[in-house]
Amino acid sequence: MDSHLIKLNDGQFIPAVGLGTWQSKPNEVARAVETALRAGYRHLDCAWAYGNEKEVSQGLKASGVPREEVYITSKLWCTYHTRVEECLDQTLANLGTDYLDLYLIHWPVALNPNGNHPVFPTRPNGNRDVDESRDLRETWKDMEALVKKGKVRSIGASNFSQMMLEKILPIAEIIPAVDQLELHLYNPQLKLLDYLKSKAIVPQAYSPLGSTNSPLFTDEVATEIAHKYGLQTADVLLGYLLVKDVVVLPKSVTPARIEANLTGALTAYNKLTASDVAMLDGVAASGKQKRLIMPLWGVDLGFDNWPVSTNK
Repeated sequence: MDSHLIKLNDGQFIPAVGLGTWQSKPNEVARAVETALRAGYRHLDCAWAYGNEKEVSQGLKASGVPREEVYITSKLWCTYHTRVEECLDQTLANLGTDYLDLYLIHWPVALNPNGNHPVFPTRPNGNRDVDESRDLRETWKDMEALVKKGKVRSIGASNFSQMMLEKILPIAEIIPAVDQLELHLYNPQLKLLDYLKSKAIVPQAYSPLGSTNSPLFTDEVATEIAHKYGLQTADVLLGYLLVKDVVVLPKSVTPARIEANLTGALTAYNKLTASDVAMLDGVAASGKQKRLIMPLWGVDLGFDNWPVSTNK
């Protein structure tokens, strides 16, 4: 089954449904990737920080699907903001490929590359060891250099608010192709989506179904709409975002669920009406607004209701 495609501002096309690989346990990722690609997925969302890109490579090889038919995304980790190409080279080696379709800045926060931990360095008081000397604009320039070298086809942002995007847009030779965010029924970020549209930046949704035992699966509005069309609630949660031209990245390691997420999302995309979407848009504002992912970086990311302090 072919995923539907969304055109990026650089002329590339991205499959609108991808397999998320975050928090997949060891020895589960390879099988999930193989299952997804055999089921028709053509988009894998990875990251250096997930620590499982070698397994993703194993799953890709086992699937029999040629590399050039698969859209692969990865992300620059926070301790590598001053070593952008080095982080990419590790990812390319782990994935067994010589290029990425999309490379993202994972978070707009640089961490001390020489700190007490390679992933999450901390200061003596327990706070994140933020590298305050690193200018985000320099990191973006280094990302642009990767496109010019042919190592990545598109570049973008992840967890960037409007405030963070406006730090890099004035100097950008290459406008971010996407911004990957926590987007779902209870955190729709409607204002930010409007801003991204005005800049021709495609939004991507991680955790589009929430998390394990997510309250989204029992939401009355989404469930009522699902019943109307003979769908599962998960189908509506994904289709709701697809209708908005948001790329969805549901994560699962269960074969039946992996396949159902793809077919259900595309089915819901073709069934949901403007009235359905309007009802779903109102759910968070009715008192259910909720973020699920809020690392305490200790810096202002520019998002509403995001705690900044990491003092213990």
